Amino acid sequence: MPGISVVLPAYNEEANVGQAVRRAIQAVAAHTSDYEVIIVDDGSRDRTSEVVQEIMEEHPQVRLVRHEVNRGYGGALRSGFKAASKDLIFLTASDNQYDPSEIGRLLPFMEDADIVAGFRAHRRDPFLRRVYAWAWNALVNLLFGYLSRDVDCAFKLFRREVLEEVTLTSPGAMVDTQLLAGAKLKGFRIREAAVSHFPREAGHQTGADPRVVLQAFRDLIRYWWELGRR
Repeated sequence: MPGISVVLPAYNEEANVGQAVRRAIQAVAAHTSDYEVIIVDDGSRDRTSEVVQEIMEEHPQVRLVRHEVNRGYGGALRSGFKAASKDLIFLTASDNQYDPSEIGRLLPFMEDADIVAGFRAHRRDPFLRRVYAWAWNALVNLLFGYLSRDVDCAFKLFRREVLEEVTLTSPGAMVDTQLLAGAKLKGFRIREAAVSHFPREAGHQTGADPRVVLQAFRDLIRYWWELGRR
């Protein structure tokens, strides 16, 4: 089994990140002894970093990347991916809305895929966020051809080679689209697998903020135009 780097972006997740990190450790350790868990604290104003540092004292496989100021979801992912050192990279969330043990559903697909994109079988988000997500997925698949039924699902497993060929520049929510669209353009193989999704029990979501959504749609159209010009 190749080594696995787990990347968890976190922003003001003091109430969630401890459990998320421990669950991630248990999940990947069931498949390989060659792993690391990288938490990117994206300018949190709470004790997110302190919680991670306490876990680091017990688990040397845990690493912390800290942004002094918030750089956005895309910026957090880019920092996490840059820090990752293993052959496989597993992206998941630090809000405990996913079960990291379900990486076991993705790993078998890696035999003939470069990216395995999870999709939420039953999405447990507020109604407005689900509306935004439906519109986003429909537009993404219209502009770039079919990529995934759940483009922004924060549960993806992919080979390091993908990051060597696909340039990620988006500071925000459009980064998942860049990853999948860029990978498709480069000829990488994309598969999908259903994963569970759970309601957020602590902390606050930022993805449904109208400003965040509007910026993501603007970035999407700009990226589509740039690819077309190439």
